[in-house]
Amino acid sequence: MFRILMAVLLAAGLFAVAPSVKTFAQEKQTKKSTCDFGADDQKLKGAERKRFLAKCMANEDAPAKKAKPKPKKKEEKKEG
Repeated sequence: MFRILMAVLLAAGLFAVAPSVKTFAQEKQTKKSTCDFGADDQKLKGAERKRFLAKCMANEDAPAKKAKPKPKKKEEKKEG
């Protein structure tokens, strides 16, 4: 009885883990296609493209860089 219960629990555990392995592979492929799209959009080639793809595919969730605000042009005051 104990062996049957252990076998059922083991099978259930393996069944639960198996889909996550497939999902990881799909997520990696999706990420790769997204990174390729980004590199194509920026028209990157050669070493720049390799650096971009390596950084894009890294397992880091770094926040995006904030764009620097553009300095406002001073309006010239007109005299009289």
